[in-house]
Amino acid sequence: MSEDILKKRYVLVGSGSRCSMYVKAILGAYSEFASLVGICDVNKTRMRYIANKAKAEFGGEEIPLYGAEDFDKMVREQKADVVIVTTIDRQHHTYIIRAMELGCDAVTEKPMTMDVEKCKAILETVDRTGRSLRVTFNYRYSPARTQVKDLLMQGVIGQVKAINFEWLLDTVHGADYFRRWHRDKRNSGGLMVHKATHHFDLVNWWLDSSPETVFGLGDLKFYGRENAENRGQTAFYDRGTGHPNAKDDPFALNLEKEPELKAMYLDAEHEDGYLRDQSVFGDGINIEDTMNLVVRYKSGTQMSYTLSAFCPWEGYKINFIGDKGRIELEDLEKSYVSAASGELGESLSHSQKLLVMPHWEKAYEVEVPKAVGGHGGGDDPMLESIFSPHAVADAYGRTANHVDGARSILTGLAANQSFATGLPVQVDDLISL
Repeated sequence: MSEDILKKRYVLVGSGSRCSMYVKAILGAYSEFASLVGICDVNKTRMRYIANKAKAEFGGEEIPLYGAEDFDKMVREQKADVVIVTTIDRQHHTYIIRAMELGCDAVTEKPMTMDVEKCKAILETVDRTGRSLRVTFNYRYSPARTQVKDLLMQGVIGQVKAINFEWLLDTVHGADYFRRWHRDKRNSGGLMVHKATHHFDLVNWWLDSSPETVFGLGDLKFYGRENAENRGQTAFYDRGTGHPNAKDDPFALNLEKEPELKAMYLDAEHEDGYLRDQSVFGDGINIEDTMNLVVRYKSGTQMSYTLSAFCPWEGYKINFIGDKGRIELEDLEKSYVSAASGELGESLSHSQKLLVMPHWEKAYEVEVPKAVGGHGGGDDPMLESIFSPHAVADAYGRTANHVDGARSILTGLAANQSFATGLPVQVDDLISL
């Protein structure tokens, strides 16, 4: 049997900004074990750009390209083993389910999906087909977050009784969600699902538990035309590229000034009409930018959680309050615009501080290993765990499957329902896992 046959054959659906990490991993560090044998997308211009860029960097044969209507054909013709899903969130379930029905395993970007019915359909398909689903929670793999897991596993603060968790998105990265397809809740589930699924997964993993009750308040307080008008703004524009009113607006994104964004989106928008540079103070935004939750977990732990998307700095603060002490982690991250020139700095840690305060003893700081790479150093070890057959056993259980994927979105789905009704939500009434 030849070496090529031993390689796993991967196809990728969705050629937006998130696909590049997987393309580089397969064609680069893990080319000995993996082959990228197809890319599928609704936009042929963007798909060709990704393929041409990969060939220029790594050489080799041309990557076969398929339109979205030929997904089944791609999987069958290329004899795919694994489908990697990096489409917009509302399409995740479509390709995860179909991949499994065609006999493939699947790897998907977070969130696994964005509503209850789609989640149930994925869980049923896993049971019916016996195929596996991997959800790529790279945040689990960063040194600081793994260090917290280690301290909790050691029991240094005993049983965790309460958590205070604040996540801040700044006026660069946070604003970017309000320019893109994420601004429509029908595409993303809002930031409680699209973004906070990362955070809720971390808490589930740290506690080894699941949410039980969720109550939340959420609203659009800063972005959107109405908020801008209330602050006295009078000069509006539909998109940042080429509009005179956008020239001096620090919130405007000019695709002409970013070669990567121009090639992937401005040069491709004639095919599907997708505008990557919409005004964050325009009409049509129906997701929240200010969110506060109270969550009770099945472990008994209570959490207060805040997500704000228009802050002057980016990062998070989390405090664990146990019956033997307290852990505090503060992480200031570097900001970025997805797929722009700063993408390599995606969520790199600028400064970190991890402090343990035992009862009746002197507090001490825990040294966190230096993070290298994106998402706080989580990307590289996660990619190794996905693509390398020699990945070492993980004592921290960082690999996330379909059940973890479902648990991660439950807090956000319950939060969205609570926003709408003003009432607390029992999570098991949505999905019981």
